[in-house]
Amino acid sequence: MWFFRSPEIVFGQDALGWLAELDGQRAFIVTDENIVSLGLLDLVTPYLEQAGIAYRVFDQVEPDPSIQTVERGAQQMRDYGPDWVIGLGGGSCMDAAKGMWVLYERPDIDARGISPLEEYGLRQKARLVAIPTTSGTGAESTWGIVLTDTENQVKLSLGSPENTPDLAIVDPALVMGLPPRLTAETGMDALTHAIEGYTCSWRNDFSEGLCLKAIELIMTYLPRVMTNGADVEAREKMHNAASIAGLGFINAMSCMAHALGHSLGAVFHVPHGRAVGLFLPYTIEYIAREDPSRYAQIARFLGLPGGDDAALAQALVQAVRDLSAQIGVPTSIHDLDISEPDLEAQLPKLVENAEGDTSLLTSPRMPDTQDVRRLYRYAHAGQPVDF
Repeated sequence: MWFFRSPEIVFGQDALGWLAELDGQRAFIVTDENIVSLGLLDLVTPYLEQAGIAYRVFDQVEPDPSIQTVERGAQQMRDYGPDWVIGLGGGSCMDAAKGMWVLYERPDIDARGISPLEEYGLRQKARLVAIPTTSGTGAESTWGIVLTDTENQVKLSLGSPENTPDLAIVDPALVMGLPPRLTAETGMDALTHAIEGYTCSWRNDFSEGLCLKAIELIMTYLPRVMTNGADVEAREKMHNAASIAGLGFINAMSCMAHALGHSLGAVFHVPHGRAVGLFLPYTIEYIAREDPSRYAQIARFLGLPGGDDAALAQALVQAVRDLSAQIGVPTSIHDLDISEPDLEAQLPKLVENAEGDTSLLTSPRMPDTQDVRRLYRYAHAGQPVDF
């Protein structure tokens, strides 16, 4: 038995206007200082005022939000007593909002233990709105919560289906000014979600079409939006693609690129999209050496050249690498200014984190410890995987 979960999604031009239809008294907005300084908060609050909803803003979310930040925000929520929680920003802000909301509803639990195996009885106090300001994480569509345990240098993959947002507002107006580097890295995050959602061991009939459509949109519109960031159609298509990819992978799961990327990000403070996108072609190569069929299906869908499944899988790897080069994202760990000695010094921690990451559980090919080490070394050197 499986379940397909999705928020209500309002998308397209002027989607933000739906906020004026909310029924409530108080909203607690979770965001970061950059979102406030860019004026994106000011696009949201007039609609709350129109709805007669008072609001308080928590703008202290950091990249890769920590457990401590979430606990601090949850306490402020308890002091304010909102009936709506609004996550406004990239994946960090939306994940922090989810975590704070869970702790607001259930102050008796530890954030580190938020699990799909538990029942929390949410929505006794508030409901959740997620409003993305990047086109990548798909956090507005998902119940995943990624928080950082700064003391132990590990990213925690948390969350429960109960903390799926009630409402996702996907309005391209919020990403029209997204800088090129952030556009590229979040776009690679969305592509990784879609490819891993289509190929992971928990894939299913309901998620596959979403993942394929997201892949098609990203491969078509990410280069276009990188060429012209003011291209309204390309911005809207990429914004939709990120949410579609989020829906696809959360109802199937991510796999090895996320496990390796989470670990690299926690140890070396590499942004999430940059890290998982970097590992995508290496992990495709690794998995395809045992079973290339799923990657071959993606290649055929995209019309890539190739004969048998192995050749088509390699064509997909090359397409991902070509896209990375075209949009200017790092393609090796060395490109991140991480030296080989620094990598080797942290390799035990990197491997430990990756092997403990729940994303690894759904990999179609399960690596042993030696293979995880080799994958990090190959990714550092930019060397195609041959094992």
